[in-house]
Amino acid sequence: MPDTTPDTTSEPLPLDAQLCFSLYSTTIAINRLYKPMLDSLGVTYPQYLVLSTLWEGDGQTITAIADRLALEPSTITPLMKRLEAAGFVSRQRNPQDERQVQVFLTAKGRGLRTRTPCLTDALLENSKLSVPQMIALNDQVQRLRLALTGRNADDGDAG
Repeated sequence: MPDTTPDTTSEPLPLDAQLCFSLYSTTIAINRLYKPMLDSLGVTYPQYLVLSTLWEGDGQTITAIADRLALEPSTITPLMKRLEAAGFVSRQRNPQDERQVQVFLTAKGRGLRTRTPCLTDALLENSKLSVPQMIALNDQVQRLRLALTGRNADDGDAG
């Protein structure tokens, strides 16, 4: 049987053979799928990610949210300001450490969670993947991310 492994020493791989492009273009496709639903909820995808982080644990600091999303705190702060202006979160200085800003969900922010299962439903329906297939794919992508970032599953960042 002939070896079908691409020769990586001579020519760059075509785009469709590059995992980074496959992940990138899939992310764009998912964002396009989610956009109309997120628009109806009044949030952008990055704002949805921040809210999802807070749904996992309310009252987190800006730094903790940024770490969870693999972003810089300076990227999170403008998102927080817009989420606060829209009434989804409130920001408060930590009384034990005034340098830290904690973010708390408002009733509106907590209530939005019940309206987001449509995102997962749309992804499953449009991908034609079963729930076990989607879970297996997500597990593989998470393992790749952990390997590339030098973290392991015990670091608490497997999700």
